Amino acid sequence: MNDTPRQAQGDTRREYTPPLEPQRLDRAAGVLLGAACGDALGVPYEFAPRLHGDQRPEMIGGGLGPYRPGEYSDDTQMAACIARALAEADADPGGEASGSEAGGAVLSGSVLDAAAENFLTWRFEGASDIGNQTRAVLGAAAPARGAPGVAEAMLAAAHERYDSGVPSAGNGSLMRTGPVGLCFLDDPQPTADAARLVSRLTHADPLAEEACVLWCEGVRHAVAEGGFEGVRAGVDLLPVNRRDHWAARLAEAEEAPPQAFNPNGFVVTALQAAWSAITTTSGEGAEHFVAALENAVRAGDDTDTVAAIAGALVGARWGASAVPARWRSSVHGWPGLAAGDLEDLGRSVARQPASALRG
Repeated sequence: MNDTPRQAQGDTRREYTPPLEPQRLDRAAGVLLGAACGDALGVPYEFAPRLHGDQRPEMIGGGLGPYRPGEYSDDTQMAACIARALAEADADPGGEASGSEAGGAVLSGSVLDAAAENFLTWRFEGASDIGNQTRAVLGAAAPARGAPGVAEAMLAAAHERYDSGVPSAGNGSLMRTGPVGLCFLDDPQPTADAARLVSRLTHADPLAEEACVLWCEGVRHAVAEGGFEGVRAGVDLLPVNRRDHWAARLAEAEEAPPQAFNPNGFVVTALQAAWSAITTTSGEGAEHFVAALENAVRAGDDTDTVAAIAGALVGARWGASAVPARWRSSVHGWPGLAAGDLEDLGRSVARQPASALRG
């Protein structure tokens, strides 16, 4: 007898998804947890004098919050907003899908609306810190809060700001993009399309979208296959006329220490600082996880953001099992999440069938 679960006839809500292998689940659980660890590790040193090689960062709190020891900041708070929207999605046969400019349904309108609503809830009820670009876009979209199509209002606000000439290539969409890499673990193209779309909710500059494509492909590949090759492979998911630019930026990062990419509020240098921290740090497993995040903090400037970006990728590569117990017991933040909750969120997103996300 074939006891494989099947959809009931006429039921389009949910397809059967084979269970993920334990290693994949561990790596998926590491994405948000890794980002949170990097975030909390960087919080005390944000915009402070840069640490040197003989100084080890610690999760001592303070920073711009001020934050409690182990508390993460807006980087992981916004990533959690996205992850919750993805994890709680269910197929909606009557819903419209939101497509990328490249064409095709990527994420359902209800999923994107949920992410936008979560952003606005965070903005008015939980934001401990917020960047200027994100503040402006969420403020412009706030009148649509609670209404259908809130994501369209947010996308329009971001696009209008970019079209007006206001610089919109900060690191604010890259810092939260990690969970998007868990959406379609076996398919790079929809992962890239979803990365662009979620980035555009607040950052309409193509540079921000492209950075998110690279990092989400890095996360997707790390969880699905193990290894850091996905970031480089992500270059092929960019427009042809943008590939040489990003290949050169990645090469620069692989040849210089993280502090060479300072200031790093710009999305390109933020990505370079994070990639440098990962690729110029030796070791494997827990050793590399810790050392790469410490080196990301030593980049200086926007330390929590660079380390959060790096943390999502090293967490995807080495998994939640690589996180030291002292960090696991300490890390926490809005909306009342601890290490185990962050792991559960990552696993939940990775288990979602494409039908639930696309609608």
